[in-house]
Amino acid sequence: MNRLLLPLAALGMVSGLTVPAAAQDRSRDPAPGAALPSLDLDQRMLLRCSATFALVAFRQEAGVDWALALPPMGERGREFFVRASALVMDETGIGPDVLDRLLSAEAESLVAANQIEAIMPLCMGLLEQAGL
Repeated sequence: MNRLLLPLAALGMVSGLTVPAAAQDRSRDPAPGAALPSLDLDQRMLLRCSATFALVAFRQEAGVDWALALPPMGERGREFFVRASALVMDETGIGPDVLDRLLSAEAESLVAANQIEAIMPLCMGLLEQAGL
């Protein structure tokens, strides 16, 4: 498994593990290596925050100080992830494999730019708006 997917997998959030059964139709996924679909800003932010919550939860589990100073992300982040994933899949028609690739791209971008902490306030606002 890709090492950047590990934090997402550690929360049981990839490969259809928490995606509703009706959304797990892999026939909607393009061939491996195909270009990823374009997302609108709202969809991208849902996935970006989902990846952020997973990365923070992983770091909280690992005992990283800055992550422990944030609200616990295990349950709330996982629920946000499930809802956001289902919504993006429904709106775009993508399947779980493409969703995994999009989430991986968001996670890689956040880690590479060292943006996890910086985006948390915005993502916490989305979490609150979702009632979580």
